[in-house]
Amino acid sequence: MKLFFNTFFGLTILLFGCSKKPLEVNVLSSGFIYENALFPQCHASTIVETDEGLLSAWFGGTHEKHPDVCIYTSTFTNDQWSTPKKVADGVINDTLRYPCWNPVLFKEPSGLLTLYYKVGPNAQEWWGMLKTSADDGKTWSEATRLQDGFLGPIKNKPVLTSAGRLICPSSYEDPKTDEWRVHFEISDDMGKSWKKVSIKDDDFDIIQPSVLFHPDDRLQILARSKENYVVTSWSSDNGDSWSAPELTTLPNPNSGTDAVTLADGTQLIVYNPTKRREGKWGGPRTPLSIAISKDGIAWKNIYTLEDQPGEYSYPAVIQASDGSIHVTYTYKREMVKHVAFRLE
Repeated sequence: MKLFFNTFFGLTILLFGCSKKPLEVNVLSSGFIYENALFPQCHASTIVETDEGLLSAWFGGTHEKHPDVCIYTSTFTNDQWSTPKKVADGVINDTLRYPCWNPVLFKEPSGLLTLYYKVGPNAQEWWGMLKTSADDGKTWSEATRLQDGFLGPIKNKPVLTSAGRLICPSSYEDPKTDEWRVHFEISDDMGKSWKKVSIKDDDFDIIQPSVLFHPDDRLQILARSKENYVVTSWSSDNGDSWSAPELTTLPNPNSGTDAVTLADGTQLIVYNPTKRREGKWGGPRTPLSIAISKDGIAWKNIYTLEDQPGEYSYPAVIQASDGSIHVTYTYKREMVKHVAFRLE
């Protein structure tokens, strides 16, 4: 299997108007995780760094919501992605199966990998599942269903605070009212016990938050919304309570985003900078862009990953231990694309 790379160097962008020298965005590699697969469609990728390289997961099948949709993974070692392999499905018994949804990978400080995912007929009725791996994703445990009322991280990665608290950013879509609500599933003992913290919000429909870190141990979320903009909220008590949600300046066409706090404190988001079409459920999922901020309030677009017709959506983003930044995302619902770059 070949991995095709497009390398771009010397892209220079001046950020915030106050840098002593322009910031260089160096794209190190850009290519598809796989060229051919047994499934025609895919969506909702996730990525994590392991001791051996990178591991990505996504759901794939005939199409979203089809019962044959399963969770697949691929590892990136020696500058090459492995052939995708199925690691989870929604089989209940010989006559019943449901689609899988939104895998999320997380590596514990001990090195244990956790794969969270959902199973169920739709996003209003799904339930949370997990598997673990002690060998960087080569083998996985049997699937375990999460306790009732808990879904795990709904799309974006969990975070571990300086106090050792594991926060899974989650959300719920009410099947009766169609309301969207963000909540957090929090563990102070690395998953042995959990509590749920909700955001009081009567104004916005929001789901799929990402968690960012700020000075003085403040936390911030950025969430998908139906409100034409990414929505934010803040916590000053390690996630036990959150401020009333408010709009950011980042457009959102009712599509998933992901964000990360870089090692130098820079906040980075990958998102579709468009709005909903009038009277429609969503808006264009192109272009797919990267924006950064120093304070989580003032944002500046710095790079466009995709700008052609089609769907480029549901990004996942991490910073690796060597400082490189890695993004995976849905490419026209046909493939998963991986882009690696540095901010210099």
